[in-house]
Amino acid sequence: MDPNKTLLEIQKQNHFVFKRLFDQVYGDLVHYANGYLFDREASEDIVQEVFIHIWEKANSIEIKSSLKAYLYAMVRNRCLNFLKSLKITDQCNVLEINTVLINDYDLEPFPEEDKKIVYEQVLRIVDTLPYKMQLIFKMKFIENYKYTEIADELGISVNTVKTQLKRAKFKIGQMISTILILLASQY
Repeated sequence: MDPNKTLLEIQKQNHFVFKRLFDQVYGDLVHYANGYLFDREASEDIVQEVFIHIWEKANSIEIKSSLKAYLYAMVRNRCLNFLKSLKITDQCNVLEINTVLINDYDLEPFPEEDKKIVYEQVLRIVDTLPYKMQLIFKMKFIENYKYTEIADELGISVNTVKTQLKRAKFKIGQMISTILILLASQY
């Protein structure tokens, strides 16, 4: 169905057309949102909120591009608002990771709340690393272990510790770059 006709049918409260639109794009929108949030449940919630908004406000929606582009823009904006609303607790002084990991990125032009978003996402990214890599990373940057101490405690070589940390830093760096691009696009 033509996207313009889809919106017209939704404005007429056509449940069948709305459900079909939902079924067609829900999974892609959740995947898109998860690229911002790294949290599947929060991504699903945001996409559902977007669909609720579409259903409830269909008569006042004016789309200048395409319905699909409109949905993606709504999801992106709600994700960024969600990220800005996060309150960060730093019980382990994880924000000190900034001096080790984020020195490669110039965060000075960003407001404090955007820096907090980056830090929160670093914490989430760390939680998605493979278990052993996550453990090594936390031992090094949170508990301030030395390479040899980590190697001894985990029964691995110092080279393995360094390799795991290098891989972790690379993965985190990729995600931080994406987040910074998204934040910069808001200014």
